Amino acid sequence: MKRYLLGGLFAVTNFLSAQNYHDTTLVGDKSIYKAKQTKQAIEIDAQANEKAWSKAKWAPMPHTWVGTQPSLKDASGRYKLLWDKDFLYFLVEVTDDSLSEQHPDPFDLWWDDDCLELFVDEDNSNGDHQFNHSAFAYHITLAYDVVDMGPDHAPHLYNDHIKAKMKKVSKDTYLWEVAMRVYPKTFVDGAADNKPVVLEKGKKMGYAVSYNDNDGNFVRENFIGSVFIPGPEKNRGWIDAGVFGTVILK
Repeated sequence: MKRYLLGGLFAVTNFLSAQNYHDTTLVGDKSIYKAKQTKQAIEIDAQANEKAWSKAKWAPMPHTWVGTQPSLKDASGRYKLLWDKDFLYFLVEVTDDSLSEQHPDPFDLWWDDDCLELFVDEDNSNGDHQFNHSAFAYHITLAYDVVDMGPDHAPHLYNDHIKAKMKKVSKDTYLWEVAMRVYPKTFVDGAADNKPVVLEKGKKMGYAVSYNDNDGNFVRENFIGSVFIPGPEKNRGWIDAGVFGTVILK
């Protein structure tokens, strides 16, 4: 695998943790993942025993967006992607030595608890999505509530966009399996006629995979993600889809 220094901004630990992965390509600062199509139905049970998952390749989540670089035991992860016409599928393996949910109300500081956070930009158009639906930042809580900000500057539940299941697979390792319906920027909160897009070969979408880590405090200690974000402010994914990577449906 080719190795990239990216302007000297990678920590050595980040770089070394990523070098054994062979499924993503870097173009400048951008990561590109080529997702395989599955013709086998994927059951969202956190078992990942479908043959299609065994053919998909892992990609790393080596970048620290909030906090200091955590140890691999404290917070680390990797992921795979698949797709069919109805769903974009995520398989995310997370190592976390302390699961914590300090805010059981899904609208109370939802980003500060342990949660899987998945970003998607349906038409790969980049740009601002803080208070619009040109992209989504889905926070999936330990209770499987799915939270993002709406155009009204308030949090909303998008539980019907996502089906998720998490299972503990070893002492500190958890497997998340997720099926995501992908909605276009024309999505309107509360409208009855919202329809997800039909996924097809060759489609390109913006995406990122991340994990918020809380070790039992009122705020998260770390936030790790799949894409390198240049500059001093790394926590930009919930605002700027221009920092996402690109997934190509193969």
